Amino acid sequence: MPTLIIVAVVLVLLTAFVIGVYNTLIRLRNQVDNSWSQIDVQLKRRHDLIPNLVETAKGYMQHERGTFEAITQARSQAMGAKTVGDASRAEGALGEALSKFMLVVENYPDLKANQNFLSIQEELTSTENKISFARQNYNDQVLFFNNKIQMFPSSIVANTFNFGKRDFFEIENAAEREVPKVNFS
Repeated sequence: MPTLIIVAVVLVLLTAFVIGVYNTLIRLRNQVDNSWSQIDVQLKRRHDLIPNLVETAKGYMQHERGTFEAITQARSQAMGAKTVGDASRAEGALGEALSKFMLVVENYPDLKANQNFLSIQEELTSTENKISFARQNYNDQVLFFNNKIQMFPSSIVANTFNFGKRDFFEIENAAEREVPKVNFS
């Protein structure tokens, strides 16, 4: 009889442990998903601002058709990204296209003085900052989740219930890793 009680207590403790780890993994997975949703909201805002920026600039930049097409194509690819890896690559390409666009804008002083353009540019800059913070939060959540599913003993529960490793939202474009140059002239 005492052996049966010991076995029952061990089974209850083991079940409680598995349930606790499982619920922790669910909470962490949901935090990762929520963090991605926050990035997605900011990326949507970014994607919505870009056509307004381009349309404002088109009137001034008649001879820059290739620049506009590059931004439009990069935006379309970014909006169609399905995975974190695809989004990272597409957003890197979009960032590069926007950087080139902003360099071309420097050649158009009337455009740089246009109030609509300046307003949209400011909103886009603010959105870029929000994306950066959201990306940092997402990567922190992914790190915590990945650590939890890979560390013993929670890795046993994670493997049993098929909790998979999540990808980081990384900058793959070397140009984006560089410190931006600020020019007030």
